[in-house]
Amino acid sequence: MSEDAAKGVTRAEYCVVACAEAWRDAGEVLVAPMGLVPTAGARLAKLTFSPDLLLTDGEAMLMGDVPALGAASKVSEGWLPYRRHLALVTGGRRHVMMGASQLDRHGNQNISCIGDWKRPGRQLLGVRGAPVNTLNNPTSYWIPRHSPRVLVARVDMVCGVGYDRVAAAGPSATRFHHVRRVVTDLAVLDFETPDRTMRVRSLHPGVTPAELREATGFPLAVPDDVPHTREPTPRELRLIREVVDPAGLREREVPR
Repeated sequence: MSEDAAKGVTRAEYCVVACAEAWRDAGEVLVAPMGLVPTAGARLAKLTFSPDLLLTDGEAMLMGDVPALGAASKVSEGWLPYRRHLALVTGGRRHVMMGASQLDRHGNQNISCIGDWKRPGRQLLGVRGAPVNTLNNPTSYWIPRHSPRVLVARVDMVCGVGYDRVAAAGPSATRFHHVRRVVTDLAVLDFETPDRTMRVRSLHPGVTPAELREATGFPLAVPDDVPHTREPTPRELRLIREVVDPAGLREREVPR
């Protein structure tokens, strides 16, 4: 993409591409994106470099087409009742991108409560399927508001299991555990370090290392040579704007 064209790319569109990259070359796996931007990313990946991804309508059908965000699928290619969905989860044939109310440097996620779990100051979603997701199939996270309240030194309650706790639990827990990617509105992070702690994979254009450190609740090393998140290709940008999300719903999660 030319420099002039790239200037028109919004932060939300960089985030869509970053989410799509989490499913690059994933093969025939079930995709479970949670949020507008991850859903746009999954559909973009399906239309480009990961055509074998399996998308659902959010209920019980596998979609045979790639509808726009907010539109209904017109083609169904299979039935996926809840029991079959769970079989895919436990068999590792699913890659979920969850949200997180809190996430620490080891990848432990909290979506249950804020404060002491015996008497929390705020009750959230509950643990739900987070432990099974993280222990049985690849998991990534989407954080639309990167802040010290979300990226914390220690989560108040562990729902999704991170690398430190899974290592302590032993081989039965580590066998299928893989926290692949964390995409936020500021950066892309992963855990590809010797001690499996969070590192910066890329910064979104316009974000400075100082800004990222200030928005993170634990020390986060930002290398001097850290790259920028890749910009969408002209084809990807057209697909995002004209096919995947013509209504611009992505801007609700990451405003201009």
